[in-house]
Amino acid sequence: MIVNIINKSKNELPKYQTLISAGMDLRANIDEPIIIKPLQRLVVNTGLFISLEPGYEAQIRPRSGLALNKGITVINSPGTIDADYRGEIKVILINLSDKVFVVEKGLRIAQMVVCPVIKASIKEVTKLEATKRGSGGFG
Repeated sequence: MIVNIINKSKNELPKYQTLISAGMDLRANIDEPIIIKPLQRLVVNTGLFISLEPGYEAQIRPRSGLALNKGITVINSPGTIDADYRGEIKVILINLSDKVFVVEKGLRIAQMVVCPVIKASIKEVTKLEATKRGSGGFG
């Protein structure tokens, strides 16, 4: 699977940090630091544009270190980049902490995981097959 990337940032290309990493880090492509106040959400540009082969998607996910240590996460996680999207990859961050967070240029803000997509066929029915669990277990 090859991901074609246009890099309009001055950051390095996304890369896997280890040989068996699932995600590639995405970095902030900003001219000035951005302040995210507690409970504020905003969009952070990456300067990256990708094209994926049909049958694949890119998922944008939080970085566990930012979430645990700073309370910063991706609000629509995982965000989906469809194979036919050609716009800039942007990351919607939210500050769930009680402290101001500063996004600096080049900060690793999220990770991108490329995944195969299985297309389901929808069939409307009037009854579902019974299981031992049934409708129990929600919440």
